[in-house]
Amino acid sequence: MERIPILQMGEFLIVTIQVDMHDARAMSLQDDLTNRISETQARGVLIDLSSLEIVDSFIARILGNIAKMSRVLDAHTVVVGIQPAVAITLVELGLSFTGIRTALNVEKGMVLLQKSLKATAGESADGYARV
Repeated sequence: MERIPILQMGEFLIVTIQVDMHDARAMSLQDDLTNRISETQARGVLIDLSSLEIVDSFIARILGNIAKMSRVLDAHTVVVGIQPAVAITLVELGLSFTGIRTALNVEKGMVLLQKSLKATAGESADGYARV
């Protein structure tokens, strides 16, 4: 099975999905990505879905799981490039990316990740703001 590449750019990991997502590939991405976050101590993950024409309920759930696991590993997740037809289908099916931050494109997603890191930079390890 073909693996989806995970690129590192500084504190961020970037995933650009260029192939059809099926259940096994989605599960593999989830495992690979959480392992890479742990190995690299990445602070942010950007997932680009601009090439995907179909996102079913399973893939949406896996993306939600990835965002939750990333957060536990101290990394923010932003999903970018959702096609209008995919957004319409997700809404019509009653699916949502609950807890997943989204942006229109990679550039805006990177800005969102950088802002997220700056916002948490003022917090101490116990979650309280530094004075």
